Amino acid sequence: MKIAVAGKGGVGKSSISSCLIQFLSRKNKNILAIDADSSPHLARLLGFKEMDAIIPICEMRDMLCERSEKDGPFYRMNPRVTDIPEKFLLKKGNINLMVIGAIQVAGEGCACAENTVLKALLTALFLSPNEIVIVDLEAGVEHLGRGTISVVDHLLIVVQPYRGSIETAKKIYKLSEQLGIKQIHFIGNRIKDANDIAFLENYLGHPLLEWLPDNPCLTESERKCMTLCDTDITLSGHLSGLCERLGIAF
Repeated sequence: MKIAVAGKGGVGKSSISSCLIQFLSRKNKNILAIDADSSPHLARLLGFKEMDAIIPICEMRDMLCERSEKDGPFYRMNPRVTDIPEKFLLKKGNINLMVIGAIQVAGEGCACAENTVLKALLTALFLSPNEIVIVDLEAGVEHLGRGTISVVDHLLIVVQPYRGSIETAKKIYKLSEQLGIKQIHFIGNRIKDANDIAFLENYLGHPLLEWLPDNPCLTESERKCMTLCDTDITLSGHLSGLCERLGIAF
């Protein structure tokens, strides 16, 4: 199963991605986690000890340009990427992590060629057998314009109960429909009460697939470099419900 997690910056998509990854890992599922955010945080949130030494693939400019075989304005549209996971994949138990990142400045140097390599790599990773693939996408809607997630089985749009978050979530939903993604879901985050759920569902025009409560443990877990699942055991019920609705059997 291939799952992508999207949303406005700061709504908690990386936190939810990491919690879902950890929850499934503890259910003995093999997970391929992909950090495709321009500000990667999954390694830290998942407790990878080597996180300070990780260089996102997007920052390996020489390697990306070499793989694209860039020659002036020309470059390969189908670059060789199959050996990249073997070289740069990080492992922790039954979690494999690939930190891709995202090109942050379009039109700089060989950015178009680099994006072609990153898109090819992400597509190749989505084809990984015998693993649940979960990708933490770049915040906002930029990634949708590149069409990198058209092959996912489920897109989870994380949204908090305020208008800015809702506006971005609705844009992501509309663009995802245009890409042909069939299963698009809203996940409420930092929900305090039933009024928050009603507010979201009213303005989104869709029901929430699942919601996570406003979490007082988040600051504590961040400061102590602990994973959120280790500091808030109440999340398991919500994550179990989410997996059930996604059709993930245990």
